This record gives sequence, structure tokens and C-alpha cells, in this order.
Amino acid sequence: MSWRERAADIIFVGPFLLFAAAFLVLPSLGLFVQAVTTAHGLSLAPLATLWSPDHLVAFRNSIEVSVLSAMVGAIGGGIGAWLTLTPGMPRWARALVSTFSAVAANFAGVPLAFAFIATLGTLGVITGLLKAVGIDIYAAGFSLFHIEGLVIVYAYFQIPLMLIVITPALEGLRREWREAAEGLGASTWQFWQHVGLPVLLPSLLSAAILLFGNAFSAYATPYALTAGNLPLVTIDISNVLSGNVSLSPAEGAALACGMIVVMAAAMLLYALLARRVGKWRAR
Repeated sequence: MSWRERAADIIFVGPFLLFAAAFLVLPSLGLFVQAVTTAHGLSLAPLATLWSPDHLVAFRNSIEVSVLSAMVGAIGGGIGAWLTLTPGMPRWARALVSTFSAVAANFAGVPLAFAFIATLGTLGVITGLLKAVGIDIYAAGFSLFHIEGLVIVYAYFQIPLMLIVITPALEGLRREWREAAEGLGASTWQFWQHVGLPVLLPSLLSAAILLFGNAFSAYATPYALTAGNLPLVTIDISNVLSGNVSLSPAEGAALACGMIVVMAAAMLLYALLARRVGKWRAR
């Protein structure tokens, strides 16, 4: 590689590396330093609190909600994007779905929580209508204020986000591939099994990781929905920083470091799966 090519790489890649260092690496290092710094000097005690039963439950709940909502969003958004791009779909319907998805994907926080409380809460509109026909969803064990309810609320913005993210990948599937498969006698299921899904799998995996991170880092929506009564990592961080339970910035930084570790593990899993998929596609 000549010096000109190296200079060109530095010019184009250098700003991105600086941006990543300034907004990802340095803040993460700062969190770690804060997590081991207490009023009495350096200590590993804040990091040790990550293994406390309360924080372990919070991490388990956050991961469970994030995985379930990512699965619901990936499946619902993927199917919705596929239906939107079918040849028989009117252009106005595609524009309507795209516009709604752009709005719904950014509609979260306190307004979304109150909207679902008014709809599916104990005195919500749909809850009341179901009771009128003899169906009491709360007596049957459903609760909007627990994990299953939180997954439903998250699906409101996870599905549109998935639809927005995966639509360009679906549009990248060439019509010639479908026609060639049909010409060779392949059914619709065989086309998606052997051509469509293998091509889309890296995009689906990356979109699922995005949905997981989107749900894992959510704070305002679950806090407003559950009044902070459902143990989640983001709510635990708020509690230790606001003094509702105890005032410990180092413990909050340790919890944030734990979130970084979870996301890094998710990214590592994605990298391993993508590498395996790449080898499989190359055969």
C-alpha cells in the first residue's frame, strides 16, 4: 500500500475514529473510572454491587424485556415491511405506513406510557370494552405494569423501527432472483428459505441488535408505566443517583458499566453469527 493510499484512508477513516473515541470510548472509560472511585479513594465495592440480588433481578428483567420486544419487533416489522412492498400494495398505502412508522418509532416516553394506561390499564378503554363482553384480562393474569405489558408497549415503537430499518434490505432483493427461482420450479417458501432469508439474515441480525439496545436503554416509558416498581437497570441507575434508595454515583456508574458489558456481549454474539452466516453463504 502506497503512502497516498494510507493518507487517503486516514483522511476518510480518521474523523470516524475520532468521533467514536470522543463519544464512545472516552465516556466508557470515564464511567469505569467513576465506578471504582469512591469518597474514600479507589475501591471495587461499587462494581461488586452488580452481583447483589436486586441488581441481578433488574438485569434479568431488562434482558428479558429487551429480547422479547426485539423478537416481537423483528417479526412484526419484518412481515409488515414485506406486506408493504408487495406489488399489489397501493402507493398511498405504502406512504401511509411509512409516515406512521416514522412517527411511531419516535413516540415513546411518558406520552406513550399514559396512552397505554388509558387504553389497556385497569380502567382503560379496551379493558372496559372487554369486560363488557365478559372478558376480564386482569383476572386472567394479564397486567400492563409487568414484563408482558411492557413488551406490548415497547412493540408500539419497535415494530415501526424494524419496518423502517429492514425496508431498504427488502428492496435490495432483486426481482430477477424471484423470477429465476420460480422458473426453476421453486415455491414461495423455497425461495425465502434458500434465497431470501439467507440474503437478508445479516440485516435481520443487525436490526435485532438495534431493537435490543433500543429496549435495553429505555427509561422514561417503563418508569412512567410502572412508577418505578418493576426492577430494571435504567430504573436502578435512577434510584441510586436520585437518592430514592441511596445516593451513590459510583454504584450508578457501575450499573452503567454493566449495561455496556451486556451490549458488548450482544454485539459479539452478532459478530459471531454474522461470521458464521457469511461462511455459510460463501459455500
